Amino acid sequence: MSTREHLLSGEALGQRYALAVPQTALAGMTGNQLGRRAGTSIDFQDYREYQPGDDLRTIDWNVFARTDRLTIKLFREEVNPHLDLLLDASRSMDLENTPKSDAALRLAALLGTAAENAHCTHATWLAGDGFHRAANDTMLPSAWDGLAFASRRPLDEAFAILPPRLRRLGIRVLISDLMWPVNPLSILRRLADGAAAVFVVQLLATADTEPPEHGNIQLVDIETGEEREIFVDSTVAAQYSEALARHRESWHDACRQTGARFVSLVAEKLDASLPTLEEAQLIVPA
Repeated sequence: MSTREHLLSGEALGQRYALAVPQTALAGMTGNQLGRRAGTSIDFQDYREYQPGDDLRTIDWNVFARTDRLTIKLFREEVNPHLDLLLDASRSMDLENTPKSDAALRLAALLGTAAENAHCTHATWLAGDGFHRAANDTMLPSAWDGLAFASRRPLDEAFAILPPRLRRLGIRVLISDLMWPVNPLSILRRLADGAAAVFVVQLLATADTEPPEHGNIQLVDIETGEEREIFVDSTVAAQYSEALARHRESWHDACRQTGARFVSLVAEKLDASLPTLEEAQLIVPA
């Protein structure tokens, strides 16, 4: 299946759900049920700083002349609750012979559609050489473009190069396999700053969760190209499982410390795992 087909599949699945919007995301918002599209209302509501991908026609040039800052006008529809999707676009998300990247696209499309059903605006950020918006990301997911899992950089480097410009009081969802060595607190503190809610969805393939078969194997780091030969026996297999469990628990602990919610899914079982997203209060039946 192509990228577009996976997005369409996720969009169809998402029609059954709406994003669960916490009360903190509604603070000060009066127009959240007035419309589903930004920029069409004539009822001016507020200002916010310009973000790449915003309609240039909404820039207030009078404010720019006074402050030298690009600011856009928000209309009543545009102060709806907002979803910022952060998608790990590293090469490990496109692990060979696994459906991990396909599941990531379907999950992102599902959440984008659920945001539409909840009358939320939404943006999709790709983590590569910094964070960049996907093309057409304010539209329905089937129209999104530029989605590729080709980055060799881990997520913490993407934050350091060019962090995403996240909406204040927005709902923020990170989709990643989290397969890189880093202290998760630094990333989660960034995500939690000014957010109404933060969710970390770890998406793994079965190949990630199960130790390799016993014997001599060659490991290749999909992001750096580094190769290493090892001999796998029962001791090494147990060490792998223990290391993965510790890594997952470190993210779980960091989420608890920052008020985020942690969910771990397996790509091959995505459809059957959707109740887990309901239990985490990320989505609700539409």
